[in-house]
Amino acid sequence: MFRKSHVGALGALLLCSAAQIHAQAGSAPAMDSDYAAAVKSWTTKPEFMSPLVDHLPASSTIPSPKEVLGDHIGAPNKLHYYQQIVGYYRALAQAAPDRVKIVEIGKTEEGRENIIVMISSAQNMADIENTRLGLAKLADPRGVSEEEAKAVIAETPPIYHISAGLHSAETGPPEMLMELAYRLLADDSETFQRIRDNVIVSLSPVLEADGRDRYVDWYYRNLIDERDDRNKPGGPPYWGKYIYHDNNRDINLSDKSAKELMKWYLEWHPPIMHELHESVPFLYIYSGMAPQNPDLDPLLFAELPWFSNYEMAQLTKYGMPGVWTHGYVDAWTPGYLAFMSSNHNGMLRMYETFGNGGATTMYRHVAPDPASGLGRDQTTRKWYRPNPPYKEVMWSLRNNTNFMETGVLTALDMTSRFPKEILENFYKKSRDAIKVGAGEAPYGFIIPAGQADPTRVKFVTDILQLQGIEIGQAEREVKLKEGTYPAGSLIVKLDQPYGRLAKILLRVQDNYPDENVGTYDDAAWTMGLMAHARIVESADEDILSVPTRAVDSYTPRGSITGSGAKTYAVLDTGAVGMATLRYRLADVDGVEIVEDAFKSGGTTIPAGSFLVPGTAYDTLKPLVESLALDAVGIGSAADKAQTHASELPRLGVFSTWGSTQDVGWLRYGLDQQEIDYDLLFKERVRQGNLRADYDVIILPQQGRSTKDIVFDIPMTGKPLPYTKTDQYRFSGDYGSSPDIRGGMGLEGLAELKKFVDAGGTLITTGRASEVPIEYGFVSEIATKAPPANFYAPGPIVKGKVVKPQSPIFYGYAGELKGGKVQGGELAEGELPLRWAQSTTYYVPERLKGDVLMTYPGGKDSILSGFIRDGDKLKDNAAIINVPSGEGRILMFATNPVWRWQNWGEFRMLYNAVLNWKQLGATDETPPPPPAVPAAQQ
Repeated sequence: MFRKSHVGALGALLLCSAAQIHAQAGSAPAMDSDYAAAVKSWTTKPEFMSPLVDHLPASSTIPSPKEVLGDHIGAPNKLHYYQQIVGYYRALAQAAPDRVKIVEIGKTEEGRENIIVMISSAQNMADIENTRLGLAKLADPRGVSEEEAKAVIAETPPIYHISAGLHSAETGPPEMLMELAYRLLADDSETFQRIRDNVIVSLSPVLEADGRDRYVDWYYRNLIDERDDRNKPGGPPYWGKYIYHDNNRDINLSDKSAKELMKWYLEWHPPIMHELHESVPFLYIYSGMAPQNPDLDPLLFAELPWFSNYEMAQLTKYGMPGVWTHGYVDAWTPGYLAFMSSNHNGMLRMYETFGNGGATTMYRHVAPDPASGLGRDQTTRKWYRPNPPYKEVMWSLRNNTNFMETGVLTALDMTSRFPKEILENFYKKSRDAIKVGAGEAPYGFIIPAGQADPTRVKFVTDILQLQGIEIGQAEREVKLKEGTYPAGSLIVKLDQPYGRLAKILLRVQDNYPDENVGTYDDAAWTMGLMAHARIVESADEDILSVPTRAVDSYTPRGSITGSGAKTYAVLDTGAVGMATLRYRLADVDGVEIVEDAFKSGGTTIPAGSFLVPGTAYDTLKPLVESLALDAVGIGSAADKAQTHASELPRLGVFSTWGSTQDVGWLRYGLDQQEIDYDLLFKERVRQGNLRADYDVIILPQQGRSTKDIVFDIPMTGKPLPYTKTDQYRFSGDYGSSPDIRGGMGLEGLAELKKFVDAGGTLITTGRASEVPIEYGFVSEIATKAPPANFYAPGPIVKGKVVKPQSPIFYGYAGELKGGKVQGGELAEGELPLRWAQSTTYYVPERLKGDVLMTYPGGKDSILSGFIRDGDKLKDNAAIINVPSGEGRILMFATNPVWRWQNWGEFRMLYNAVLNWKQLGATDETPPPPPAVPAAQQ
């Protein structure tokens, strides 16, 4: 049983002084004098220190960071690799096995161990399984009486989870947590005894372990001597394997470590998750500012300032400047990693502490340069920033540690004083989620059975179930106000503990509070629209009483019929797995792709279907079954079918060195679908003769402008090597360069143009589609700036297919018939698309035949989210297909592989790759001018 100190009112806490925080019965504890002297010397101003961290208790049993790592935390020019960090926690666990528990939750993308460290009193740790079970009851209070809930709350300590190192360039949090862990074990003051007695503190030491090692390598090699904050080189090309900074935008939890953390969360249910970041000065404390997602529990938005205002008040009382709580990150988008707590009725907490991207002390220009055009001067005084940061400052890693650790200790102290209230709130939010789902529309969502492509359904259901959302399958036909649906349909009822999250993910985002207020990330993410899966929101209360059986995992299986056939047709109904299948059949000769739908034995064989020789039956059968595809044996109809040979291209994907993230999302998709490609950098492009090695090159969205794509990292300062050596073992992965500066330059552009002229296919996506236009690869087509007040934070809109016969749209024939979807109705030829960028394209009338898809534009074209001042975008080009020289350029103004989200669009890009030789199938020759009469010549 945990011991709880009783506090009568919040006022008593607010009166608590720093002296009280350090009060301890009996004799004064021994202090580490070396620590006190060192951290004082490393702290650049007295006001950057607090009475919570200016001392460190000495312990004869618990090893300090210096004893294990060789120096105190915050030492100038010193960062620690992941194994050093893990080694320190294992030393703590060895020294205090009764108070430290290390939970191994899995492996990273590159195979490093992924751990959670749990710390509390010996009594709490001995009873930790009962804590886990008690929190599970509060998280899912169905069948739990009020009296039982009160008993659980009285006997159970909350878990306060703190995570660091999600973003590898934010180097301070993994360092600070080691010192915090030592304090939690070695400090016997009243405050720490209360924290240990009343709270279980769990830590994610480094959320992106792969990136930590890669960044520390880079720091020691390229950044340790850099002291000019206005001309400092950036970080390494990669953190983790794929997605860089967007691992905090991974709404569908594609990353292995994110999946593992989610699984751990659902096992332990920490009511609070506190994510530590670095960016703005000096300490920003998340407060859940507007726009707020109204589908989250309103209690959350009362809890957030409860904590953040107290922490700001305490640190301001200590004289620490630059602590603020508002005006930075909003509470609209549910995709931030630690939002898994708020999404599951807990409380997300987040810090942004000022950091230098390393351990080097440097003079920082904090106020924005007026010439940069950047707004939001964070050095000004506001109601939420009473003691603003300085405009210029000498800043150190120890300053960073002092601010962050003082804030976290204050938060833990507050948690230890109000554990009952925190658990009451957690229980109430869980209980109310069920009540809201049962008491107001919508009451649920139905995913009708019989959809043409069940893999799109599986894409959605896998993500829902990964997050603990319950799905049932209807045992018989379902009749609701919205329609009648066959037996076997999947139903997500909202009267469940995570019904709020299900509603947030599945509903149309038509409830954005104020279009004049910007949001930190996307305004829309509706899963059915993104996946092109049919999902129906139901306002019929009867959905809650539909008999269902629980679905542990929705796993459709494919089929193959007609054993012994001469030819098999793998039916193309839009599955992304068609691309996977084609690459798994790479060694099978004679595969053809159907160009025009035809019938065989009463079965329609859609355009895009594969015709596979019957001799490959034994290879084909297990593949179509596991990929949930359908294949049928066909007879003589195959001889009359209009087809083309399926020739897999030699595929290259170009990446800059300075902006690999959006390329990383594409790489992730290609790897998941097992599509073979080479990753090309400036070095290979400049080398030339690209056509000798490649048939297709994809130039994905990356950087902020065409200049970034072409010239990349400026050729200023010293060389920046990214190569693997004995000393720098974690560098040189996913590409290697002796100097990543410089970009492909005009020389590289010329080689790309030669590639196209020689018969190669260049495919561009998103902002990268401006490159062939701005640099003269194509003529007459131009870019256009958006309207002055235009703002489109990732809405989902309608796209109008104007060339449905193009191979780009193989697999989409069923969708192009139109009909009702979430957010509206699609006319014939329309599809849902995620709006990708602000730039639009001018295509002269005589070249309209090069346009494959357009944006209809206007308010009626928005299915989810919003566009401000977008009425003038009517009929702008979305996909342009231009012959050039002997080759062609296919330009997606969309981004058909956007994160791991717009699954329904992936096939457009994959179709372009698989059918690269047939992209000219719908080419039109521009009409010639009318002849001039002879008399007028």
